[in-house]
Amino acid sequence: MDLNLKGKHALVTGASRGIGKAIALGLKEEGVTVGVCARGAADLEKLKHTYPEISIYQGDLMKDYDREAIFNQFIQDHGSIDILVNNAGGSHGGVVEETSLDQFREAMELNFHAAVHFSKLAVEQMKLNQNGSIINISSIYGRESGGKPTYNSSKSALISFIKSLAGEVISSGIRVNGVAPGAILHPQGSWQRRLDENPEKIEQFVEEEIPAGRFGKPEEIADVVTFLASERSNWVVGATLNVDGGQSYSNF
Repeated sequence: MDLNLKGKHALVTGASRGIGKAIALGLKEEGVTVGVCARGAADLEKLKHTYPEISIYQGDLMKDYDREAIFNQFIQDHGSIDILVNNAGGSHGGVVEETSLDQFREAMELNFHAAVHFSKLAVEQMKLNQNGSIINISSIYGRESGGKPTYNSSKSALISFIKSLAGEVISSGIRVNGVAPGAILHPQGSWQRRLDENPEKIEQFVEEEIPAGRFGKPEEIADVVTFLASERSNWVVGATLNVDGGQSYSNF
């Protein structure tokens, strides 16, 4: 299947490792010119060394100024943006009573506000060409309890935002969708850390909670994102697709 992505320009946030890196590489394999941004300079430089054709942008995505600087530099370097993937995110705090308001604010800033900000910047540019695709990486825990409350709340807000923005901009040829991953295993991720700390507990979790019987792979998220970025998904608008091996309990 030809996804007709050759020659497109994409920016992927939080893409120096894990799911974001897999998304960037998946798009690159389809002929997309890719830029990635993240906070960690070392991981970005390592990625650039291996894939010199990828543009890298370092900055703190918690900060408005850094987000604007990254986006403006991407446009300066590439002239336009066709695909935006908001992948940057993190988990903060613990149970509600033990989590400070500042930690809730931090989670919202990284997991929600950063995606909103980049989306607004991208929409302005995409309207010039009356075409574009924005994909936000949420989580199955944006629909049901399971992760930390700060994470759940911010990812739930992101799913709602996806639907709202999608309805506003589809008339301008811009599609907004989301992907809600389940438990994804990669070397630098939280599930790998938990697996290293307590293999028996995590193996039991997989057996009881993931019908497919294994963790997901970053590349399996990347495949769905690449589809959503392409013209082959033109009638998918405002959707957030679970990609979780059947892990979610949600019926909607």
